[in-house]
Amino acid sequence: MSSVSFSEVKHEFVRSKTGIAGIGILVVLVSISIGTAIIFPAETFQQWNNPQSWLSYPKTAMPLWVNLFMFEKIPEHKILDEPNVKIQTVGEISVVSHQFNVNYEYDDFPSDFIYEFTAKYSGAPLLQMSVVRPDGNILKILSVSLPNTSEMVLHNEKIFSTDGTIRKNLSLKSSLFDFTIVDSSAQDIIFSKFSEQSVLKGNYAFLINLYGVEKENSFVDSTLIIGGKAFGIMGTDELRRDLAVGLLWGTPLALFIGIAVAVGSVVMGLIYGVYAGYKGKFTDESMMRFNDVIYALPALPFLIILAVTISNSIFVMIGFLMIFGWVGIAKVSRSMALQIKIKGYVEASKMMGQKDSKIIFKHIIPQLLPYAFASIAISVPAAITTEAGLSFLGLGDPSFPTWGQILHDANTYGAAARGLWWWIVPPGIMIAITGLAFVFMGNALDVIVNPKLKR
Repeated sequence: MSSVSFSEVKHEFVRSKTGIAGIGILVVLVSISIGTAIIFPAETFQQWNNPQSWLSYPKTAMPLWVNLFMFEKIPEHKILDEPNVKIQTVGEISVVSHQFNVNYEYDDFPSDFIYEFTAKYSGAPLLQMSVVRPDGNILKILSVSLPNTSEMVLHNEKIFSTDGTIRKNLSLKSSLFDFTIVDSSAQDIIFSKFSEQSVLKGNYAFLINLYGVEKENSFVDSTLIIGGKAFGIMGTDELRRDLAVGLLWGTPLALFIGIAVAVGSVVMGLIYGVYAGYKGKFTDESMMRFNDVIYALPALPFLIILAVTISNSIFVMIGFLMIFGWVGIAKVSRSMALQIKIKGYVEASKMMGQKDSKIIFKHIIPQLLPYAFASIAISVPAAITTEAGLSFLGLGDPSFPTWGQILHDANTYGAAARGLWWWIVPPGIMIAITGLAFVFMGNALDVIVNPKLKR
């Protein structure tokens, strides 16, 4: 290694194609991180492991864009929460109507349907649910009275297509079908042609009417979910979580972990090695022997033991990674400090009576900064992959949606054996791309500060 000024580093770096490529990838990753923090509120990040937050989403749904490459279109999961509202009053009877329009153009039946509502009422209003099919026929799905109450209350309920009452109501229309519907599910009956058990494509109108004798009756919330097998940009996992959210939030987390560990370990190793090399003699010998002891320790087994016995917090993990990451930097910075301390300006500073700390931080460490930046860039991928490996083993912090944690969940639920590639491939690609960005930058800087590599 040799001393190189920042102007020389900058001039040489902009001429490096790999360095520019690394900067370009890093800019994209930083932009994704900033966009994620702006678009997705902190609550989404905090609710990653809360199953209640993802109940409206489908299990292990494929990404929506797979339909672009499929001969037969896979049903998309639809969450409809903006119905057409109509309120009528006939004498003392009030009718609040919500209509959901569904354009169904898929080659397979939906997996289910769910209607979730919150009604504000008093008395015992009647809730009716029906559907107008593309062929003009009307099927009555459900007719039920809400719990009686003498006061105005808020009532929340979910109506599932697996409800036995729905199945009985639809079976009354069996005469319309040319095939037996005894073993058919409710969604299969609603979306089937009368002539054959195949999908009837077109526009469906789901009607929900709330009948009551009080004009104050109303729907506070009203959502219809048509279950499908495709959802979102990156699909969902076994716990119904939107993997796009996990992948996007994993980007700032990966950058934070990698950069924090790299900067911390390089700063520790740089100061430790420079101080040992500058002081020399017994101080240098004892400090390097301690360095050798830490260097000889197997990092991964120790990280596993520490994560199990102390804490699997992501911040504690960053601290552990710093402890095992500084030793190699210390060795190199010591050898460079041994060369720099015999320079004339360092000897002159000693003769002028400057303190050792001032000489180290003013005259020696600034000479090593180009090497330090190269070391930081090269150390980031190792920190990211180590965290991903620990998380994959189940030793990571489960409260953070890191890419390693996503891969751990995929392994736990047998995603590979079930062919759920969208759960495995994207986080692996993101880890590789992030590591590649810093490898490109680190190699470009290493060539600049190392004359042997440059030749």
